[in-house]
Amino acid sequence: MTTSTRGTTRVPAVLVLEDGRIFRGRAYGAVGETFGEAVFSTGMTGYQETLTDPSYDRQIVVATTPQIGNTGWNDEDDESGRIWVSGYVVRDPARVPSNWRSTRSLDNALVQQNVVGISGIDTRALTRHLRESGSMRAGIFSGEAIGSETELLARVQAQPQMKGASLYEEVATKEAYVVPAVGEKRFTVAAIDLGIKGMTPHRMAERGIEVHVLPATASAAEVYAVDPDGVFFSNGPGDPATADGPVALMTEVLERKTPLFGICFGNQILGRALGFGTYKLKYGHRGINQPVQDRTTGKVEVTAHNHGFAVDAPLDKVSETKFGRAEVSHICLNDDVVEGLQLLDQPAFSVQYHPEAAAGPHDAAYLFDRFVSLMEGQRA
Repeated sequence: MTTSTRGTTRVPAVLVLEDGRIFRGRAYGAVGETFGEAVFSTGMTGYQETLTDPSYDRQIVVATTPQIGNTGWNDEDDESGRIWVSGYVVRDPARVPSNWRSTRSLDNALVQQNVVGISGIDTRALTRHLRESGSMRAGIFSGEAIGSETELLARVQAQPQMKGASLYEEVATKEAYVVPAVGEKRFTVAAIDLGIKGMTPHRMAERGIEVHVLPATASAAEVYAVDPDGVFFSNGPGDPATADGPVALMTEVLERKTPLFGICFGNQILGRALGFGTYKLKYGHRGINQPVQDRTTGKVEVTAHNHGFAVDAPLDKVSETKFGRAEVSHICLNDDVVEGLQLLDQPAFSVQYHPEAAAGPHDAAYLFDRFVSLMEGQRA
């Protein structure tokens, strides 16, 4: 990505999709060019958490909510140390933010971090196109970066596909760090960072867990050096079919029967460790309003999602794996996509969505309590 920091809504911009569809609008954020996979997010709020979610690495995010930026940008709600999206697409950016916590506008935050965006386009038409044709490679060009349509399309089509992309090591921490328990320490958890969001270890810390966040390349020896009561595998970007290292690590954790919890990418890693395949969804699930049923209770939850890949596991039966019986514990009620897995003969489970509620509803917060219960049971 090449950019300048001359963010202005008067500069022309163009969004080019790999199938030749073109949308013209105005620059939003930094001016220049950027490439990524065009995806849409249906969340009506929480854009700051979305933009700083490492799972959006190398993706151009389209906001389906017409007006974006009303609450500005603050210094508390980032889910990581930077904006990870490669580009941002909005229809009507707020002219002036209005919120007591805001320290700057969204536009200024994009400029400061050299994120190229586009505004003033028909995001409803773009979203319908992506639903019908699927997520695809795209480029945003503004100012002097705009060239002929033929040239820009060729550059977009030369970009790598998301399928087959190994990205989790790009976004993970390089050094281990500790998030201390809030109040009395009850448990120690080794959290494998595959693109972890800041709120996730915080939710565990609220439950008396001392969280040791480890790099994506951590070995089993490094995991067990912290003497964990449980092991957690985080969310992250890219194709889970490339994550052989995390799959091998999770296999070792399962062999030791250590309580295990995974979310998002971690769910796909568990699927692979159990012998299931993974596949790319046509346009994925992204937003904070996705209905999921917990099949163990029958309860329907409104949940936060960000995934373009899913686990290919049977919905209608209990599967035999090398770690005992496994079943699909959660499904998306929109399309029956696997949204959770659990082992029946040892303490391990995962979900495809984001229970930490940053941003999003709190319906799934009980999953952290379920993880605590697994560790309590193992200790007993």
